[in-house]
Amino acid sequence: MKQILPILATLLAGTFNMNAKQLLVFVGAYASGPEQGISVYRMCSSSGSLTKLSVLGGQKNPSFLEVHPNGKYLYAVNEIGTFEGKKQGAVSAYAIDAQKGELTFLNQQGSGGGSPCHLSIDEAGRNVLVANYSGGSVTCLQIGKEGRLSPSTDFIQHEGSSINKSRQSAPHGHSINFDPANKFAFAADLGLDKVLVYKVDSEKGKMKPHGHAEVAPGSGPRHFAFRPDGKFAYVINELLSNVTAFKYDSKGGLSEIQTISTLPTGYSDRNSTAEVRVHPNGKFLYGSNRGHDSIAIFQIHEQLGTLTPVDEVKTGGRTPRNFNISPDGKFLIAANQSTANIVVFNVDPHTGMLTPTGHEVETDKPVCIRFLEI
Repeated sequence: MKQILPILATLLAGTFNMNAKQLLVFVGAYASGPEQGISVYRMCSSSGSLTKLSVLGGQKNPSFLEVHPNGKYLYAVNEIGTFEGKKQGAVSAYAIDAQKGELTFLNQQGSGGGSPCHLSIDEAGRNVLVANYSGGSVTCLQIGKEGRLSPSTDFIQHEGSSINKSRQSAPHGHSINFDPANKFAFAADLGLDKVLVYKVDSEKGKMKPHGHAEVAPGSGPRHFAFRPDGKFAYVINELLSNVTAFKYDSKGGLSEIQTISTLPTGYSDRNSTAEVRVHPNGKFLYGSNRGHDSIAIFQIHEQLGTLTPVDEVKTGGRTPRNFNISPDGKFLIAANQSTANIVVFNVDPHTGMLTPTGHEVETDKPVCIRFLEI
C-alpha cells in the first residue's frame, strides 16, 4: 500500500497538470525591422517561466495589443504618424495559431488620427475602439467574421488644452476602455485632463458623447481601469504620478472619491506613470512608475473603493511602460522598455505583494503585455 500511494499521487498530479490551462503571452514593441515586432511566449502556469515561440516582424511599431474575446485574433495599433498618405496611424489584425504560438497577418486599416497608442475590444467581439495620441481623437473599427477589420465606422476629434504647455497644448487621447456592461466607453485624454465618456452603439459601431469627468489641472490622465464588479473605476495620471478613484453609477457617470500618489514619501526625482490594473479578485490596484521604476501596490476598500498604499516594488529594469496580471491572478509581468526585458512576479492574492519569480527574458523595447488562456 505504501508503494502504491506515491504512484497514485504522481498520476493524479499529472492528470491535473494536463487539465491545467496554458497561457500564451503576447508582447507588443516599438519596432521597425523585419526581425522585430510582436513576440509570442508560452508561460508555465506553475512557475511563471517564459518560452519564446515566435516573433512576427515587418510591421512598424505594433505597440499596444488586444486579444479578441474568442481567442482567435490579435489586434495591434501601429503607432505611426502617416498611413496611406494621410496623417494617421493604423490598426492591424492577426490570426492566432494557439498551438504553434504564431501569428498570421490579416489586414490593416487607418486609425483616423496620428500615433494610435491604445485599443479595446467589446465583449461581443464586434468593435475595436482606438485612442490616437498625437491626433487627439478616438475611432471605431468593426470586426468581420474572419477577424478582418473594416474601415472606420466612427471618428471623434477631441478639442481643447490644459495648463502644462509642453504636454497639454492640444488633446492627446491616451486610452479608451469599455465599462463592464459594454454600454459606455471611457477615453482618458492626457492633454485635456478629462476622461471623456461615450455611449456605444455596438451594432452600428458608433459613439455618442455622454459627458466627462475631470481630474486636477496638469494631471495628464493616461490609462483607465474598472474594478471587476463595475462599482469603481481608476485613472492613472501620467504627469503628476497619482491615481484618481471614481465611483461609477453604471450609466456613464463618474464621481471622484480620491486622488493618491503612486510614489513613496520623500521621492523627488523625475517620474511619470504609465499603466494601471486591478487584480482579478478586485482587492488590489497596481500602477507603474517610470523613473522610480516600480509597481505601486494599493489595497482597494471593498465598500468605498478608496485606495490604501501597500508598497512599491522595483520592476527589475527601467521604464516599466506596461504590465499585466495573468487571468488567474497568480503572476504579474512587467515590461521594462529602456532595459529591453520583461520580468515575472508572483502575486500574493491575500496581501497583493509582488515577489520576483526569477524568470525574465530579453526582448527589444517591450511596451505591452497580453495573455491568452488556451
